[in-house]
Amino acid sequence: MEPNKKLPLFIVSGASGVGKTTMCEILFRRETKYIVMESDILWKEEFNTPEDNYRKFRELWMTMCANISQSGLPVVLCGCGIPEQFEVCEARKYFTDLHYLALVCDTEALETRMRKGRGIADEGWIQSSVSFNEWLQKNAQNTSPAITLINTTNLTPEETAGKAEEWITGILTNE
Repeated sequence: MEPNKKLPLFIVSGASGVGKTTMCEILFRRETKYIVMESDILWKEEFNTPEDNYRKFRELWMTMCANISQSGLPVVLCGCGIPEQFEVCEARKYFTDLHYLALVCDTEALETRMRKGRGIADEGWIQSSVSFNEWLQKNAQNTSPAITLINTTNLTPEETAGKAEEWITGILTNE
């Protein structure tokens, strides 16, 4: 079955520990204008292919989101990713537009959230998250399309979800 309804796709990204899963859970529980999906639920080691920018994983999710969109509701896909990983996918043709949002926070806050909040002791994981968080803050406006940022350092999860919801509904209102 070939998807025939073209809707926008919203991609919410951010480093591990920045608050995206918590925010997406809040959106998932309360929203009726779109469908929220968490990309980590389908992750398998076979998708760990940084050499091709995780292409099979991105294609799988974009195809799945296109099929879910056939319900008439757009999808908000939560997980790590940047535009260059999605815009090149064959399944990109199934969407009117792809919109990117990333959650970021101060480095100290991120490290505290990972170490104390999530109990992560793997220094490589922590440094990788810090590096991606810093990359997003420095490069979000230079990606194509640009990534909108929400700094979660001083926001509650509910406030973060409120800002994300405003961003999503603002775009949907203008579509």
